[in-house]
Amino acid sequence: MKELLRTNDAVLLSWLIALLAGEGIQTHVFDNHASILDGSIGAIPCRLMIADADMATARAVLKEAEVEKHDILFPENAFGGGE
Repeated sequence: MKELLRTNDAVLLSWLIALLAGEGIQTHVFDNHASILDGSIGAIPCRLMIADADMATARAVLKEAEVEKHDILFPENAFGGGE
């Protein structure tokens, strides 16, 4: 399992989960409860995790949807294709 992205935006996270589910990619949200506990501080973003095998497809879906232009924290090389 690998981290695809991090965000504090619950609406954006929900949309991304639906977008990836439409492509047959199962997602898991990590740190959701911790993110809720920190309130409006935004110190703990939720992590959207996917299976290793789905990483290339998920990156392509996000790039096509122009998600990289939003206020999201991506792991290093998220759109460069490197692991």
